[in-house]
Parts: sequence; C-alpha cells; structure tokens
Amino acid sequence: MTVKILIKRKVTGFQSVELIRLLNQMRALTMGQDGYMTGETLNRIDKADESLVISTWRSVDDWRRWVLSDQRREIQEQIDALLGQPTAYEIYEHGVF
Repeated sequence: MTVKILIKRKVTGFQSVELIRLLNQMRALTMGQDGYMTGETLNRIDKADESLVISTWRSVDDWRRWVLSDQRREIQEQIDALLGQPTAYEIYEHGVF
C-alpha cells in the first residue's frame, strides 16, 4: 500500500546557498530510490518560514530503508544543523473512512 510522508521544516528567515545545495542533493538522491514515486515541496503562505514536502512511496518499508540509510542520514544531519532544529516526519496511508 502506498504511503505519504510529510516532511516539515522551519527555515528561520534564510535560504543559504549551502541549505539549497543540500536540499537539492537530497531530492536528487531520493528520486533514485527503490519505491519512491512522487514528491512536491510547498511553502506555507501564512508562515513564510515553514515548508512541507509531501513524498509518496510504494510502501512504508521502502521509505524506512531510505530514511535509515547512512547516505540520507548524513545529509539530513547537515540540513538540521543549518536550520538549528530537527526536521519533523509524519507517515500517512489511505484510510477506510
């Protein structure tokens, strides 16, 4: 069953060249992962410092393999260090109601 991953970040008033480079690197690597289907990045209108990535994966196991990979964790640690706070994740699947 496909899952949607919500990735929430608070970008505190800046978009450094390094942050943009890391996010682009993460996006490029994600697109090559087994089970990755689609993704989109949204910026919140009423809170300019909040962004949301909605990522669709074939299964939660595919997502977990990627999120736990050393390659991804290394980049994510650098992103969180630049932002000064951890990225938040939520996993959703289609409901029956």
